[in-house]
Amino acid sequence: MRSIQARYTIITTMLLLVILALVGTSIDMAIRYRIQDDGFGNAERVASQWSALVRIGNIPDPIPATAPVDLVQLVNSHGVVVNSSRQAIGMAPISTSRPPADDRFQQLTEGSVMVMAIRVSPAADSPVVYAGLEEPAILHEHHLEYFIAAGVLILLALAAWMTWCVVGRTLRPVAAIRARMSEITVSDLSLRVPIPPGEDEIALLARTANQTLTRLEEAVEQQRRFASTASHELRTPIAGLRVQLEEALLYPDDVDPRDTIRGALTASGRLEAIVNDLLQLARLRAADPAPQELIDLGALVTEEAAQGTGMPVRVQVSARVHVRGSRIQLIRVVGNLLSNARRHADSRVEVSVGFEDGKAVVAVVDDGAGIAPADRERVFERFTRLDDGRLRDSGGSGLGLAISRDIAHAHQGTLLIEDSPRGARFVLRLPAEDARPLGTDTEVQLAGPGKAAPPSRRAAGKDSAVKDSAVKESAGKDSAVREATREEGPREREGTREEGTPQEASGTKSPAGWAGHRRR
Repeated sequence: MRSIQARYTIITTMLLLVILALVGTSIDMAIRYRIQDDGFGNAERVASQWSALVRIGNIPDPIPATAPVDLVQLVNSHGVVVNSSRQAIGMAPISTSRPPADDRFQQLTEGSVMVMAIRVSPAADSPVVYAGLEEPAILHEHHLEYFIAAGVLILLALAAWMTWCVVGRTLRPVAAIRARMSEITVSDLSLRVPIPPGEDEIALLARTANQTLTRLEEAVEQQRRFASTASHELRTPIAGLRVQLEEALLYPDDVDPRDTIRGALTASGRLEAIVNDLLQLARLRAADPAPQELIDLGALVTEEAAQGTGMPVRVQVSARVHVRGSRIQLIRVVGNLLSNARRHADSRVEVSVGFEDGKAVVAVVDDGAGIAPADRERVFERFTRLDDGRLRDSGGSGLGLAISRDIAHAHQGTLLIEDSPRGARFVLRLPAEDARPLGTDTEVQLAGPGKAAPPSRRAAGKDSAVKDSAVKESAGKDSAVREATREEGPREREGTREEGTPQEASGTKSPAGWAGHRRR
């Protein structure tokens, strides 16, 4: 049976039927026992009285008897009635059973008559006194059972009706929620299910369903905006590429093939960067597991800061912090933040690596114009470009900071923009596996390519050789990753600033280009 209301009603009724049947049987037996006990008690008193008079030979004829015990007989050893009460005159012996000599008192039931038989003496020819009364009609006509059965059926019907009504009333909000849910479609997620009053489970279910619908509506709307913006971002380089190729075909004598090929490569490079960033976002949102390893965050940041060009970068490491995660993804986050800071800085960029409340903290600060508080969350949205970034560079994909925040979340961390006296301050926090203070801060001044980034200051002790080897191995891995992702071509243009994977006029990607920009 599919109906919860009917199923619960039947289960409750059957359970109650068993309980009421047991209770009814117990009540019937108790009432019957009480009535019979009272009847036999009265009959025994009357029989005992006349049995004593028979023994002394002083018994009247007929025997006086009053209700309820109005049937009294004195029967000899031959089964002949020798004396009786008025109500028993002319009747055959009430019972043919004679109590034995060793058990002179017996309770008997003869048809509808309850009889107490008392043997006057143990002698063989002793007479027997029978005292009886009519069994109440409620017993011998089963009126008691009928009455109890009727009560059980009435209670059962009442309980079934109440269960049906209560369960139906309880499930009424569920029916309303189901009806509203059937009206909700992907094209219209604005509807919400009705919330019943109270704080019961159904009300909590309705609230949770509405919260889920709100999140689903926001996700669908975000996907729609993303699809629209992505198509717009892809259409621009595609249109430029088409125009260049059509111009080369229509005017072969006026167009230099090298310029056409160079422009086509630029446009295709930007397309490739946008598609790669979109694929990276899809992988991060799908929560695809990345290879995990123990990483010295200070060494990684120092090595990454040495890869940039132009703007001076000062790296300050106050603690040797190890995190567990994907080295390639963390390189991308750090490179993204550094290249972003270099584009917006006026004179210098400062990076600090430390430990705070069980978290590894990387802060990247520039001395540029900064980001308005109202835009500090918006810059992490996909394809969001602020006016300052559009003026500085119009070629970015606008996905760099969105990817960086997704990578931080994938590592159970956060990426935020915090207050700074000047410029912008990006703070990356990740769960720390191990952290040890260095005693004194290690500062590294980097001003561009060609300056090797020294490893963080090594702690003194017998394990220093092992740590040096680990740092060198980490630096080697970082260099290998960058070599694998670096393509030939000029580095990104200086003086540009955007959120996303930078795409220069040449259409090639530098290591910082993989990291992306932040403001549009």
